[in-house]
Amino acid sequence: MWQEILAKFKRYPAQEKVIRLIFQRGFQVNEQARVVSGDIEIPHAQIAKELDVDRRVVDTTAEAIRKDEQLWKIFKNVRSMTFLGEVAPVLGLGVIEITPINAAKTGLLGDVASAVAKYDLSIRQAVSDDPYFVENPKLIIITEGKVPGDLVSRLMELDGVKRVTVY
Repeated sequence: MWQEILAKFKRYPAQEKVIRLIFQRGFQVNEQARVVSGDIEIPHAQIAKELDVDRRVVDTTAEAIRKDEQLWKIFKNVRSMTFLGEVAPVLGLGVIEITPINAAKTGLLGDVASAVAKYDLSIRQAVSDDPYFVENPKLIIITEGKVPGDLVSRLMELDGVKRVTVY
């Protein structure tokens, strides 16, 4: 599906940058072709500044999304979520970052969850990068408590795991 979306912008690399940012941040496009997060409007000039493109590129991209029924169904409904990865250590939670050998391979999340459960750790959050959006995708597991060293060893033994980092 993502390839179909990008195909609509392949002749417009600046607009592709905009659509990637809107999607990655979980922003929506409203009926007025404005980029929003819920009811908060994100100034197109701010998006343009971050991407180093002209504000009119953001305007044009948002309008293209609004006019395309398939795109608008996606971008009026996408939502962002709270990610605990950066604050987990402050909250006393554990963070496991797993770099897969092949992020498109199935079963890794289930194998990791099973391994974590064997150590009586509750998973508070599991976030996996989409390999279509992220060049080096990771699986981030936030646990109820600190991660024991022998769990790290167990995770390294799982099929498909390239690297394990704990914070």
